[in-house]
Amino acid sequence: MSVTAVAADQSVCAPLPVLGRDVTVPLVTGGEVTYAALDYAASAPALQRVWDDVAAYAPYYGSVHRGAGYLSQLSTDLFENSRAAVAEFLDCREADQVVFTRSTTDSLNLLAAALPADCQVFVFETEHHASLLPWGNARVTYLDAPRTPGEAVTTLERALADRDPYGPALVCVTGASNVTGELWPVRELAAAAHAHGARIVLDAAQLAPHHPVSVRDLDVDWVAFSGHKLYAPFGSGVLAGRADWLREAEPYLAGGGASRKVARRADGGVDVEWHTTAARHEAGSPNVIGVYAIASACKALAEAGFDDLVARERYLVAKVREGLAGVPEVKVLSLFGDEAPRVGVISFVVRGWNSSHFAAALSAEYGIGVRDGLFCAHPLVRTLLGGDPQDVGECGAPDGGTTSLNAIRVSFGAGTPDEHVDRFVRAVKELVRDGARWKYRTEDGRCVPDRG
Repeated sequence: MSVTAVAADQSVCAPLPVLGRDVTVPLVTGGEVTYAALDYAASAPALQRVWDDVAAYAPYYGSVHRGAGYLSQLSTDLFENSRAAVAEFLDCREADQVVFTRSTTDSLNLLAAALPADCQVFVFETEHHASLLPWGNARVTYLDAPRTPGEAVTTLERALADRDPYGPALVCVTGASNVTGELWPVRELAAAAHAHGARIVLDAAQLAPHHPVSVRDLDVDWVAFSGHKLYAPFGSGVLAGRADWLREAEPYLAGGGASRKVARRADGGVDVEWHTTAARHEAGSPNVIGVYAIASACKALAEAGFDDLVARERYLVAKVREGLAGVPEVKVLSLFGDEAPRVGVISFVVRGWNSSHFAAALSAEYGIGVRDGLFCAHPLVRTLLGGDPQDVGECGAPDGGTTSLNAIRVSFGAGTPDEHVDRFVRAVKELVRDGARWKYRTEDGRCVPDRG
């Protein structure tokens, strides 16, 4: 759909206030410009609402769960109310647990550590490494990249039909690709998993900041996401879902908070009774501020209204895609095709340019922050670029070369103003037409302005 059609069809809301929207950065060509943060897929800026909530709470910060003082009691209430806010944001079932972690990666590693014995895991090669790599202690089946949503479902169904039907199994799938931004058929994949006696975990790191995520509606068993992609970059993440595997597993970390009772035995050893609640996997002093920040972001996004946020993002996606389509040298990467619905994540390559060189020029000459490389999804990017997905991936600019199996990723979200994407499209066209205005060199695997 064109920009004009999207704008006419949808009421496009204003961007949400975020920190850094007025930050200026120097250009190698002279002067300064307001920074265009277009790397949301890696870390989104903090919502102003989140920052304000954290700042208001900070003077009242205290230890949680075991402190008798007023600030400890206040912090405990805030921590547990944040858990309830996240459960509401995800539309969790009554018996589900919300466990606070450090990130999506930490959440999926926690779940991997909680898998029952002899569990089979099914994961597409298209996953982010956080979803691709944690399952080393299980029997893992890696599935080839599908080229349509329907093919994703049939590929999974065939793999599950061939498995041992009596053992536990888990499917891990992304909600939105961190490379192409394309939405995956999560509800259909969950139905296929459950039809074959398997469970499913949703990596919602790129989905939750852009679309509503309902555990009930999607019928997933677990969902994982990170605060730093949800406009709450304070070092916390979430694993939410069914309690049984988590309750039966050994604690992810052994220590205070995870233990209910500890006693010495007559033989000199120690007996431990572990919690059966989410505390079982939250040993140590929790990141109260990070947890509160996530809850604040969840509330802010829900109050802003996902219908409006999705409409605005669809408008920005159309702007970028329409602009890039007008540059023949640009190839946008896609699994499911141009018409596939997607979030604000677009990766591309430019004929005749090394991706690191192009990204460096966008930053140094236009004040635009994007990302280049393989995006912690090496097999997927290499498949999309026509390389061997089994090759070992390596990010950065090759010494002395002009091409590589790397790409450029532009990503945006609820805080992105029109001017940032307009400047990006204009910069791409100018760089392709006129070339870089500055000389660049490779330093520690990165392409940087040559200031010598």
